[in-house]
Amino acid sequence: MDHCVLSAEMLVKRFGAVTVADNLSVTLDHAEALGVIGPNGAGKSSFFNLLSGNIRADSGRILLEGRDVTHASPNERAIAGIGRTYQIPRPFSQLTVFENLLVGAFFGARLDARRAQQHCYETLALTGLLRHADKPAAALSLLERKRLELARALATRPKVLLLDEIAGGLTEGEAAELVATIQCIHAQGTAIIWIEHVVHALLAVVSRLMVLSFGKKLMEGEPSAVMNSAAVRDVYLGIEVESHA
Repeated sequence: MDHCVLSAEMLVKRFGAVTVADNLSVTLDHAEALGVIGPNGAGKSSFFNLLSGNIRADSGRILLEGRDVTHASPNERAIAGIGRTYQIPRPFSQLTVFENLLVGAFFGARLDARRAQQHCYETLALTGLLRHADKPAAALSLLERKRLELARALATRPKVLLLDEIAGGLTEGEAAELVATIQCIHAQGTAIIWIEHVVHALLAVVSRLMVLSFGKKLMEGEPSAVMNSAAVRDVYLGIEVESHA
């Protein structure tokens, strides 16, 4: 399975009587983009927390390029190649945009000073933040903070990029700008798993959709087939999924 960059196998996680991952399995190929949708409480964020190491699975395992990282810490997984963003951007507010990226380049990608600086400048250019390099993170707009969250994850040179509702809270125009950036990142070969409620943003990037419901995989497949499924619409309790711009 050398084509597989990430594999989660039969993940189970319970918090008391609540099961947030119920024998959940998924694979991700190199340079593939997978979208994850589901109603609130479906287990989407818990799935990301399991992949990134923020919570530990009760059973099952996670492989990154064949290496078992099930028991690795979040920092160890970041170094191994799992990068992620959070729904609410979490920059180091008092540091500049450039300094925020340096943290990831030094401690995630483990680059030396010269290579770290070069990588950070390239990442700032890719994410549209180069002109804000010397601005304190606290002074950024919401779209710029979303871009910084994306850039900080890329600074670690991830093999797999986990995007957690990164388009949330943006205007339609801002979301379109961010989608264009994510398309560029994906085109350069970065494998992506993207959780998003703004489904039309997902459909511009991903080649496969997975639907979660109560910690279980409800459906997985080609995006249009998934979106047209009656079973998928049922889990949204009759609420029309936002699938068109």
